[in-house]
Amino acid sequence: MSNTRPRQLVATLTLSAIGFAAWMGSEGFTSTAIIPTRGDVPTIGYGSTRYEDGTPVTLKDPAITPQRAEQLARNLHSEEEQRFRASIPGVELFQEEYDLYLDFTGQYGIGNWRSSSMRRHLLAGEYVAACHALLRFRHAGGYDCSTRINGQPNRRCWGVWERQVKRHAQCLAVQP
Repeated sequence: MSNTRPRQLVATLTLSAIGFAAWMGSEGFTSTAIIPTRGDVPTIGYGSTRYEDGTPVTLKDPAITPQRAEQLARNLHSEEEQRFRASIPGVELFQEEYDLYLDFTGQYGIGNWRSSSMRRHLLAGEYVAACHALLRFRHAGGYDCSTRINGQPNRRCWGVWERQVKRHAQCLAVQP
């Protein structure tokens, strides 16, 4: 599906309901803290790594409800969204691009986003190149998650790679 509508200035966009729902679906809900992939930090709820006051999630934290998990995710996404928008001043995106790059930032962190070639390409107006740069992020805990073993997806972190492939396809699908 090709776009003929204009992109919007990032400063005017916010995470859509569809984007937030996709985030929760990709992360999945856990009532107790877990380490999602080897070498990762503990998460709880819908992938939250810290609480609103900045306290990191630990494996000893008490269980939370789905409602608390959604509240935590919304609050943290709001903070992350401000940092994300500030990192690409003057850039214009389609809502779908905004949602998927913010989803990336939620998974990999604002530090990885700021140093990414995706961000550099967007600042240069190179939208397709930014889409392709998504596929560079395929590691978790030092392991290449795109690795197949005997032709089969690895069991260690294949979902990390699948999520990037999906973002890449979604990004390309909205390019004019």
